[in-house]
Amino acid sequence: MGFIFEGIARSLHLIVTANAEVMQAVAVSLKVGSLSTLIATAISIPSAFCIAGRSFKGKRLLLTVINTLMGLPTVAVGLIVYAFLSRVGPLGRFGLLFTPAAIVIGQVILAVPIITAIGITAIGSVDKRVRETALTLGANAKQASFAVFREGRTAIFAAIIAGFGRVIAEIGVAMMLGGNIKGVTRTMTTAIALETSRGDFSLALAIALILLLIVFSINLIFQRLQGRRS
Repeated sequence: MGFIFEGIARSLHLIVTANAEVMQAVAVSLKVGSLSTLIATAISIPSAFCIAGRSFKGKRLLLTVINTLMGLPTVAVGLIVYAFLSRVGPLGRFGLLFTPAAIVIGQVILAVPIITAIGITAIGSVDKRVRETALTLGANAKQASFAVFREGRTAIFAAIIAGFGRVIAEIGVAMMLGGNIKGVTRTMTTAIALETSRGDFSLALAIALILLLIVFSINLIFQRLQGRRS
């Protein structure tokens, strides 16, 4: 028990003194996680509007596929993207493997199904009369969609937060595609795994505490948004 308490005390000291390795891992995680979420949002929200606002053959199957992809194993995504980005892969000539861009690509794949699925539910829950009323008053398709967005914005923002929560805490993609390069692609999760294997419990715990705080904050915001929606 003394070992654990000593580790906690030292980890708190590393956080308070803004240890360089801790801050680097946090900065990389927030950078790639935020960029991944922004790109995934740009893909997912318009897709959610198209799917939720239309009836077409195969829609139920498409929704089933999207919901299934929400549970994609991170290591599976990492392996598939690795195959494409490796030197012998079709995108190997771009030299993206073991760069932040590679992590972003993998994390976008993880986040898109989550944001899309929750976005579809959010948009579908908006009263259909909102869109119909907007069109009746002379709004075009984009303006009518914006009216729907305003009505369901709380749940849509919750979808985006859920996507960010998915990517900030994953390790498979970051490890396989980033290579865990210090100061470049070493995220909080890969740093925790590395420092634990090295036996530096205090440093790993310090990063883990920050990650837990970020994840807790994300879930707190998500619950508050869900509460407002209900």
